Amino acid sequence: MSTGTGTGSGKSTAAWRNWAGNVSARPAREVTPASVEELAAEVRRAKTDGLKVKPVGTGHSFTAAAATDGVLVRPELLTGIRKIDREAGTVTVEAGTPLKRLNAALAREGLSLTNMGDIMEQTVSGATSTGTHGTGRESASISAQITALELVTADGSVLTCSEKENPEVFAAARIGLGALGVISAITFSVEPVFFLTAREEPMTFDKVTSEFDALYAENEHFEFYWFPHTGNCTTKRNNRSAGPAAPPGKISAFVEDEILSNGLFQVVNSLGRAVPATIPGIAKISSKALSARSYTDIPYKVFTSPRRVRFVEMEYAVPREALVETLRELKTMVERSGLRISFPVEVRTAPADDIALSTASGRESAYIAVHMYRGTPYQAYFTAAERIFTAHEGRPHWGKIHTRDADYFAQAYPRFGEFTALRDRLDPDRLFGNDYLRRVLGD
Repeated sequence: MSTGTGTGSGKSTAAWRNWAGNVSARPAREVTPASVEELAAEVRRAKTDGLKVKPVGTGHSFTAAAATDGVLVRPELLTGIRKIDREAGTVTVEAGTPLKRLNAALAREGLSLTNMGDIMEQTVSGATSTGTHGTGRESASISAQITALELVTADGSVLTCSEKENPEVFAAARIGLGALGVISAITFSVEPVFFLTAREEPMTFDKVTSEFDALYAENEHFEFYWFPHTGNCTTKRNNRSAGPAAPPGKISAFVEDEILSNGLFQVVNSLGRAVPATIPGIAKISSKALSARSYTDIPYKVFTSPRRVRFVEMEYAVPREALVETLRELKTMVERSGLRISFPVEVRTAPADDIALSTASGRESAYIAVHMYRGTPYQAYFTAAERIFTAHEGRPHWGKIHTRDADYFAQAYPRFGEFTALRDRLDPDRLFGNDYLRRVLGD
């Protein structure tokens, strides 16, 4: 076991493990730089020592995107807001800042991101580098809200990237997979804080799929969950509101978010893992347990939810017009198989964007996410689901389990070659490489 020494380091290395526990690695050393200058020095030092470099956030990716046997960069000292520019409507934030801290800080300043995913544990750089998204008719992923970023490249230099400065790097690095360098700061577009009214209600699978186009068109943010082994869904519509805030009552929130969505769900999944035959019956009860409710609050309190039940996940983006057919095929597959699925299937949407490796690059997209409780065999389910997703030109989420490789992505992404050519220019020696990047981007 080696011990890091030098700028921002000094930790003994230990096995690193991601949130879900399905990926681990043992880096040669860990470093925790406290400034962009220290980060650049660590990158140069690693290159001198012949070690690869990978930054890691909170480990919420289910892939080995951050795994390394070289230098693991911990960003916990690179946190906080650098600058708020109210005239430009932007905030510049250090790369290691957790989204939950950014959201709270922005709210205190009367500001908000336009859209976000359904959890906020990740660092801003980890979330954006893997293409984290929420759901939205017009508002896109967190990465699409980036207006500039600061990147430490393989030679230890610091690039500022925006539409005007290093625009070709900006076009790619907003979802860079850690392949182009280490992000040290990100500038996001923000707006004055606003209210969202959430309307949650049960709906049958047949109704939500037959009316999906209308539900999508009528709501700024629409998503739903289908419970396998049932014909039941839970829908959520988030739309801007004049307010005032009317959050769920404490008892209601505790029952819905803590008991049903976390505590009872944990018990149910543990039972299902031990006795799989109980899952279809439990699913029928679970799918009816969540009642209709409506509440109003500031955005991050509506978009995000606590997720304490650990799982593994696969998510694919398909063209939005292919969603209903894809989902119906998934339902048929589950019904005809002997699979026992205790987690609901999540469905969201995103508008087309202009980021080279965004799952919504150049096309309106719908996302289908399948989950399995941690410790439950997932391969058969995910393999069968992936076969359906890829038949519909699916693009897997970069931070979630999939088996696709560079040959597949070269066909799936019109600008894939643009990204890999940029990588060849910025990191010809693959200082930021690892096995995952070798598979998805090629050598």
